Amino acid sequence: MPAFILGYAALAAIGVGLGLITYQLGKNPPTERPEFGMRGLKRAEALDEGGVFALAEPAIRLIAGWVEGLELKAIKGTFAKLVRHSGEWRGLSGSEAIAMSLLSGVVGGVVGLITVYVVDFDTIFVVLAAAFGFAIPYMNLQSAAEDRFKTINRTLPGAIDLAALCMGAGLDFPGALRQIAEKSSTAAAPLVEEVNRILQELDLGHTRRKALESFAERVPTEAVRDFVGTVVQAEAKGTPLAEVLTIQAQMLRMRRSVLAEEAAAKAGLMMMGPLMIMFVVVILLLMGPFVIRLQAGGF
Repeated sequence: MPAFILGYAALAAIGVGLGLITYQLGKNPPTERPEFGMRGLKRAEALDEGGVFALAEPAIRLIAGWVEGLELKAIKGTFAKLVRHSGEWRGLSGSEAIAMSLLSGVVGGVVGLITVYVVDFDTIFVVLAAAFGFAIPYMNLQSAAEDRFKTINRTLPGAIDLAALCMGAGLDFPGALRQIAEKSSTAAAPLVEEVNRILQELDLGHTRRKALESFAERVPTEAVRDFVGTVVQAEAKGTPLAEVLTIQAQMLRMRRSVLAEEAAAKAGLMMMGPLMIMFVVVILLLMGPFVIRLQAGGF
């Protein structure tokens, strides 16, 4: 049998297989747009901003419906955890985050294909462009989560001080948290969002321990875990919470100062490499003309 017939048969089989997969996945309806809660608020803000996400949002929900029909527990769990750590970035769910990465990967592959056709690059560039496109939403989620963690760690000591002051004035712990949320200058601050979420869970009947442990799961930093553990332990042992919070705020500030000193010490060592490179470049600039003249026939 001629080779070209086998090639066409293979392409036809691949096309039929992809068609059947698309048909099977197409039976799943698109995911619904969130309208309530934190996800609904973040999605509405993202759509109001416009841009690429607002244009691609219907396609993301369509592909997310297909993703729901796939057995990808590990990948879904990874993306859902990352979305949770990022503070429900753009109101995405785990499946929608995967769908955004897939859509971005397809766009990257198309751009790479056009580039290969126009500039005559190697075909491996298409694969690299698709992989980079797939990684962009994942990197955005990671960056949003890291920025959120840093902001919460920076503002947590002041919030704990305010809670201790309010409890010393006679308020209970939920009342102190409400004062933190109400007195904040920015309602969209990450720590204020988390405080409001804790209060919502308490209003829904969750125990204080459960609400605080959920906070530690969403923001798994050392400072937050220490704060949650201190409050839970103080409640279990009956220790005055206002005094414990004051000590906890002092410890967090001390830890932040130590980390800043360590970062400053590491910065000096990290600058040695660029400084040595600059020193070598300056030496080459000074000695280069002499070396060239010497090679040309002497001084």
